[in-house]
Amino acid sequence: MRTILSIQSHVAYGHVGNRAAVFPLERLGFETIAVNTVQFSNHTGYGSWTGTVFPAEHIAEIVRGVEARGALARTQAVLSGYMGDAALGEAVLEAVAKVRAASPGALYCCDPVMGDVGRGFFVRPGLPDFMRDRAVPAADVITPNQFELEFLTGRPVTDLASALDAAAAARALGPATVLVTSLERAEADPATIEMLLDTADGAWLVATPRVPLEPPPNGAGDAVAALFLATLLETGEAPRALAHAAAAIWAVFEATKAAGTRELALIAAQDRLVRPERAFPVTKVR
Repeated sequence: MRTILSIQSHVAYGHVGNRAAVFPLERLGFETIAVNTVQFSNHTGYGSWTGTVFPAEHIAEIVRGVEARGALARTQAVLSGYMGDAALGEAVLEAVAKVRAASPGALYCCDPVMGDVGRGFFVRPGLPDFMRDRAVPAADVITPNQFELEFLTGRPVTDLASALDAAAAARALGPATVLVTSLERAEADPATIEMLLDTADGAWLVATPRVPLEPPPNGAGDAVAALFLATLLETGEAPRALAHAAAAIWAVFEATKAAGTRELALIAAQDRLVRPERAFPVTKVR
């Protein structure tokens, strides 16, 4: 049984955090153990919401219960996203250690959710430092956006050369694989958005057409991390996982535009999560 432990936020309405990750993971054939770091009515991009950030001990307690069922020994990977605060982050790393002890070779994929271009940081003080100093070094795979990559490495990203330098610097922190989920650089076609993958074996770039969505839907990075991780586990080929993640999230954007909603149309696009109708070339750039 192929199993992933996903520790992320949860919303009752919409698709961010676990609500953006679990469904794609399951459609791609992975049993998913969802541990929720928060339970909100909706994502915070709406400006108002209700709900609770769970304390670290709650997360640890849930993981202990899952461990008691023997499920950690069947787990191939841990996926983490929005953590809430550094104390909760420590509980996530404890869960990663438990999975690695029970299932040697299991991967840890950390989506270092902290902020974004134009918004800055949107997490509690102390969490960015925790991500850089504790979570990222413990990870096998990280999936930062451009803003997060710049913070983690202290390097501005303006063109492909600086993006490659920053991605290599991120790998030097510990993870073997860095997927930059949204890259914008001066020399790129402004009608496209790019993703950059960097590993010890090389670096690859993929560009997809921009889909005009206003406001841009939240949760795309959460979905991309899930799509990339699932395909990486399935194939063992990082460039192939990049190609699939880019094609699938583009299909989701197209479905979201057709639906006229600000929430990702994951359900409408569910078949294309597995078999995207359009592929985009992946170019080796290092």
